[in-house]
Amino acid sequence: MMHKTTTLRRLALATTLMTTFWAGAAHAVDISFFRFFGDCNTEYGNVTDVSKANGECGIITALTNKFNAENKIGAKVVTQTVDWNAYYDLLTATYSTGNIPDVAVMHASVMPNFAARDLLTPLTKPMADLGIDTKDFAPAALKNASAKGELYALPYDLHTELFHINMDLMKQAGLVNADGSPILPKSPEELIEQGKKFKAATGKFYIAVESQSSEGTMVRIFDSLVWQQGVDVISADGKTASINTPEGLNAAKLIASIYSEGLANPALDYPGSEQAFLNGEAGILINGTWGVDNYDTQAKSGKVALKNYRVANVPQLFAKPAVWADSHMWVMPKNDDRSKEKTEAALAFIKFLNDNNFQWSRTGHLSVRQSVLNSEEFKALPHRAEFAETANHATSLPQIQNERGIYNAMTTDLNAIWLTGSDPQTALEAMQSGVERVLRRNH
Repeated sequence: MMHKTTTLRRLALATTLMTTFWAGAAHAVDISFFRFFGDCNTEYGNVTDVSKANGECGIITALTNKFNAENKIGAKVVTQTVDWNAYYDLLTATYSTGNIPDVAVMHASVMPNFAARDLLTPLTKPMADLGIDTKDFAPAALKNASAKGELYALPYDLHTELFHINMDLMKQAGLVNADGSPILPKSPEELIEQGKKFKAATGKFYIAVESQSSEGTMVRIFDSLVWQQGVDVISADGKTASINTPEGLNAAKLIASIYSEGLANPALDYPGSEQAFLNGEAGILINGTWGVDNYDTQAKSGKVALKNYRVANVPQLFAKPAVWADSHMWVMPKNDDRSKEKTEAALAFIKFLNDNNFQWSRTGHLSVRQSVLNSEEFKALPHRAEFAETANHATSLPQIQNERGIYNAMTTDLNAIWLTGSDPQTALEAMQSGVERVLRRNH
């Protein structure tokens, strides 16, 4: 009996020691996660069933919660949410402060800046060791995640601009086909003509679009219109720009007409444009794939004026279809002091995100994994058939340094057309000059 009691005590002690060890280990593998997408902890802070979440913020929050609740290695992801406009400046600053995150979101358009300065952890071998099949990624996505023959990111989506449509207002304006689809313009002239018809019939703005801030939605539309005319906004080698051109003038004049004809409200910032659309104050919202899940959910809720919601590709107004595109990716910022345990936990989180790519595609973003795109669950998602062709027309600037600087230079001068009355030609000359300054710094 004495021997049995002693054995039980030893087992109890061993259990206590193991529990203490694993508690310490769990704390040791807390990993920092740096991202934008907003803060929605009030609504989703405790949600681990990802199917109950919607929108970018809700889904990434629920995914993080699910990983924390279910991983078997004692890892805990600690999220730091950063405002979108300050994100890359603050991420860059972490390399100086030493508070380098273990996993971070990054746009494909920004990755060349970090890869060229050796600020990212190479992921080719780690992803292979994790069993992540890179052959499942769309070739363009894999290219975006690569530099110098090395994989530096896990590609996660393809996102583009779309037309989000209030079908009740379009019906009121007589802009609905017999099959129930919206009648959309096929030329610059038709866009203005249909916009005037819409405004006359409804008394509302034809288009809601961010027009005040540095978000640069209209720059993305400008680029799309130039690409539709068969001209590269920036040359493949990243050395020259084709902005102050006849094709650029066509694009700028059309955008100027949208505002001068009163078809869009120039006073709207990004949240204001979304709210105007949800409030039934505009027929078409120009915004990205990231809004689809949110707008669909809101329309079905019965709590907003928008009831009959539909999605469409950005129309082809010139010779060929094309639309601006970028990608979200997950990276491991380089940190020579990161422990083996943190590295393994960070990689486990990245693998988890890859395994749950379908959940992210519920936002409206297009998956970059062929297996997800081919799946029945993806095809069954709301509205996907309405913008399925977008993936084939997605166009990006070439992989160059300081792409954000290029967009900022273009945004300020393009916005001047409707904010300060600058004429399109003057705006183009300023845009060309500003972009050329950035390109010269790159070489």
